[in-house]
Amino acid sequence: MSDACVIAVGAVSALGVGPSAYHAGDVGAPARVVLARDEELARAGLARPFAARAPGALPLPAGTAFEDPAAALLACALGQIVCSLDETRPDWRNERLGIAVGTSSGGMIGATRWFAAREAWARGEAAREDERAALARRATYFAPFDEALAAADLSSPNVRRVHLVAACAASTLAIGLGLRWLDRGACDLVIAGGYDAVSGFVATGFEVLRATTASRPRPFRVGRDGMSLGEGAGLVALVREPHTRGASVFVRVAGFGASTDAVHITAPDRTGDGLARAGAAAIADSGLAPASIGLVSAHATATPFNDAMESRAIARLFEAVPAPVVHPFKAQIGHTLGAAGVLESLAAADALRRGIAPAAAGEGELDPDAAVALLDHAEARPLDAALKLSAAFGGANAALVLTRAPSGRAPRRARPVYLHAHAAITSVDLVELSALTGVARDRLARLDPLCRLGMRAVAELARVVGREALAGAGIVAGHALATLDTNERFDARRRARGPGAVDPRLFPATSPNAVAGECAIVYQLRGPSFAVNAGLDGGTEALSVGAELVAMGDADRVVVLAVDEAGPAARDLLSCTSAAGRAYAEGAMAVLLGASAENALASIDPDITSDPDAGPLGHLALQAIVLDFVTKWRSACRG
Repeated sequence: MSDACVIAVGAVSALGVGPSAYHAGDVGAPARVVLARDEELARAGLARPFAARAPGALPLPAGTAFEDPAAALLACALGQIVCSLDETRPDWRNERLGIAVGTSSGGMIGATRWFAAREAWARGEAAREDERAALARRATYFAPFDEALAAADLSSPNVRRVHLVAACAASTLAIGLGLRWLDRGACDLVIAGGYDAVSGFVATGFEVLRATTASRPRPFRVGRDGMSLGEGAGLVALVREPHTRGASVFVRVAGFGASTDAVHITAPDRTGDGLARAGAAAIADSGLAPASIGLVSAHATATPFNDAMESRAIARLFEAVPAPVVHPFKAQIGHTLGAAGVLESLAAADALRRGIAPAAAGEGELDPDAAVALLDHAEARPLDAALKLSAAFGGANAALVLTRAPSGRAPRRARPVYLHAHAAITSVDLVELSALTGVARDRLARLDPLCRLGMRAVAELARVVGREALAGAGIVAGHALATLDTNERFDARRRARGPGAVDPRLFPATSPNAVAGECAIVYQLRGPSFAVNAGLDGGTEALSVGAELVAMGDADRVVVLAVDEAGPAARDLLSCTSAAGRAYAEGAMAVLLGASAENALASIDPDITSDPDAGPLGHLALQAIVLDFVTKWRSACRG
């Protein structure tokens, strides 16, 4: 059997810490909602200042303290995992360990402090060098990830690490990646999940997109007007069934699937096709019949388009069987972004374990255009399996199948991965890019620089292999400092004009996932898509993850894209850190990976190792390692 067994859990949400963070409710009770007016967001000028904050005093590892709430949330969840593993698996630190953690905004709170400080320094305010360095270290997307791992003594280079900056599907994708690592035998133990903290930056973005509610979320109901933000963190420790060593199994991850809409950067495919494809892939991976799934943990943002789309996806997945109960957990704890997938999966697991069909929060008549099976009060009901659905900016979709008992899932076998083509660029000419892509020049001009650079690199790749060779592929993007300069431009307008005056078109580009989504739309890349950024060598990380997807059959072809804007905020940040002397430049590189050896330029090992503290950064790191693979392949062929 090849399920991934959850043997330890760490969680925090507005409901509490530990099991209370994901409590699925009690029989006969309505859903408990902890959303409230948020005074911090109100003072920041938000017109719809509702959120669900985690408890103020978090239990943290002894001797630790964190300035960034995101780091504290992740450290709280990780501390619970460490404590549990220390008790049940004392030698776990000596095992082959993988850590896959997802986020939407990561170190955004630290980044906004960095942006404000840069503005103050530009006005002539003084700051000590050590103060600048401390602010710079906390301004990256991966800063909370680094801090939490360091606090748990898990910063060893021998630990396999991936930090998925994949918006609202991040932790679902992270758990799926963990399942694949175990499938391939690359790890003995995986810690996977996600985190995010409420921030004024993100709250402003969702409000200007008109995605937030003026009252309380009402998923799948007539008159629903959006979601409220939440915050939290959730992690699970995963092992293969034969390696539980007698530990009790909380739930099993029996299937994973991922896809891309390739329709719009923020709005979902209204047919539900993309999400349905991800769900169908997860169900097929599990080997279960749809009729055995009695619960769907829905993405359920309570926005008009998402819920209608999701209801269509659910109807398509279960068209020939009784409709499963749908649980919209975001309406209780807020949209926890990078933590949403894992916290909602844990709530579904709690329901499976206790035999409870959970109640759905929200009032009003069910929308006929978003018809799903909701319960006003929780019911006792035997449940064997659940389907978790997630969607995200960039059109990314992900799904998991969770089971109470062993699924009997057939193990996946790894296959070789080959490099078929690569292309690199250093600048963008809009006239040329419009001609290559067929996208109007004025639309290209409205894209942020990072997206234009990434699209230009993929356009060059398409010129090498032909556009038709890319259609249907997946895409994994990697960065050194992701969207740092785009984020500074957005935040400067927010601080100067207030939340209500920010152009809503600016916010989507602040997601590191945006560049993958824009390229997916133009080239119809409908396989898995997301971005990664565990450190400054994100290009190497993207190559490893892209190779994993091909090796384990989640995609036959994957575009790996590494892209860096290298603007003033990024360069200033690097100048304040130990990376100041490492090669860094504006540009992008795209490579095409596939499962066929025909016309291959190199063989790619998913177990890529690199030194995150040395060598070139971002796309330059990808260029260096691809050149190394190609050189070794040519030497082997000549030999």
